[in-house]
Amino acid sequence: MKNILLFLLFSFISISAFSQNYTHQDSLRGTITPERAWWDLKYYHLDIKVTPSDSSINGSVTIAYEVLQPYQIIQIDLQAPLKIKKVIDDSGNELVIEHDGNAHFVSLKEEQKKGDLNRVVVYYGGRPKIAVRPPWDGGISWDKDEEGNDIIHTNCQGIGASIWWPNKDHMYDEPDSVLMSVNVPKGLMDVSNGRLIKTDKLKDGTTTYHWFVSNPINNYAVSLNIANYKHFSEVYAGEKGNLDMDYYVLPYNLKKAKKQFKDAARMMEAFEYWYGPYPFYEDGYKLVEVPSTGMEHQSAVTYGNRYTNGYRGRDASGTGYGMKFDFIIIHESGHEWFANSITYKDMADMWIHESFTNYSESLFIEYFYGKEAAQAYVRGTRRDIANNKPIIADYGVNAKGSGDMYPKGGNMLNTLRTVINDDEIWRAILRGLNETFYHQTVETSQIESYISQKSGIDLKPFFDQYLRDTKIPILEYYQKEGKLFFRWSNTVKDFGLAARVLLDNQEIWIQPKEEWDSISISSPFQNLEMDPNIYAGILETTNY
Repeated sequence: MKNILLFLLFSFISISAFSQNYTHQDSLRGTITPERAWWDLKYYHLDIKVTPSDSSINGSVTIAYEVLQPYQIIQIDLQAPLKIKKVIDDSGNELVIEHDGNAHFVSLKEEQKKGDLNRVVVYYGGRPKIAVRPPWDGGISWDKDEEGNDIIHTNCQGIGASIWWPNKDHMYDEPDSVLMSVNVPKGLMDVSNGRLIKTDKLKDGTTTYHWFVSNPINNYAVSLNIANYKHFSEVYAGEKGNLDMDYYVLPYNLKKAKKQFKDAARMMEAFEYWYGPYPFYEDGYKLVEVPSTGMEHQSAVTYGNRYTNGYRGRDASGTGYGMKFDFIIIHESGHEWFANSITYKDMADMWIHESFTNYSESLFIEYFYGKEAAQAYVRGTRRDIANNKPIIADYGVNAKGSGDMYPKGGNMLNTLRTVINDDEIWRAILRGLNETFYHQTVETSQIESYISQKSGIDLKPFFDQYLRDTKIPILEYYQKEGKLFFRWSNTVKDFGLAARVLLDNQEIWIQPKEEWDSISISSPFQNLEMDPNIYAGILETTNY
């Protein structure tokens, strides 16, 4: 194979990514400030009234917390145009608030003693930001269904849950549980996270739905989904016993949903095999129809894929395998393991959510259609890789990295699996991640260290290459005097990834470094190919 680069060699030069000028508000949003660090979030109770006629939300949020160290100022986040009306403590004291943009610093009157469990109640209201292009442009969507009924839903990953309710809007700290009491007009139903524990029909014709989440939940996963829903359900016999699977759809889509949502049980079967038990048996699993494409709201995954396979009829891989499943059901539900159970602490590490979940699409294919089909699918997604900036972004400023965290991240994980070269170890790593970091917020370093330890390979240079750089490794080679010479180029320092190559269809493993190395070969070869599941380029060279 002469002078062939497999793909994307325009990325020889690393592109420095994050030239963005961050603001004071970015730091307040993305940093564990002193006003956040001293208290551990325990519980929220959202008690709100949603009024479609004027696109408003009004109510209160009770925040329960444990004092980790004495401090007298607590940071509460809420984004304009919503306004905090007042904050009171357990003793009924109305507290003084200093506003700094979207961060609100509340001075506590009662002495905060280490180990104490305290509460504040935040009263707020207004007309929250309307999502222009959900789920990518976050906020609340106020729509009408085909029968003219209101349909309202939230999307706030990245922009933050404080776009529609006051909270500790940083991913590092999750509540142990949440109660959502949502009052809606007659004829509408709210479907939120967790279990429906009570319904109150009020004299004014409105109804309050009370949903309880008994597991830790990240703030952007807390959701409202309000419409004239029809409900159907099934019980799935899973690894931890019977799992309630509930579906909420618009009435005129009920027949289509009962057919299309069969992928939900198939998803559960495949992902419990690869990742271990569904992480939220206590709260059940739901699919909830919304007008936007969908989102990984914990135990209430939203669905808007128009009851078709692929991503709204498109196969991201171009292989045809992407049309064998409903992309939104599989991808967004995969986030129950990677995003909702294992959650990044800082949005710079968003790859932990998206790379593993992108890769989970191929694991679904593999479970039902075989490994060759799955790996063809992964390779097919390379056409969407831009290599324009690193996957990991800047920390402490609520910044996210390149969209390459989806297809490049999936290919990175498939490369890693190929190099480990033991599918049982690989499956044990995936299940072990979900057992070790069950219901935890994590940093990239923890994921890297775990996989390095379990694989027996020092993977720091590997992750530096694919997560923190934009260059694609190039395997350079030539043959001379009965030897095959090889090296990695276009790499970070000490890259050193093992590679499986074919010499005239004979498989061998080599361990290239940055400097030229060689092995003896029995006879000259006509063709050298690298395992296509290794995300790298290859080049026969005479430049040595």
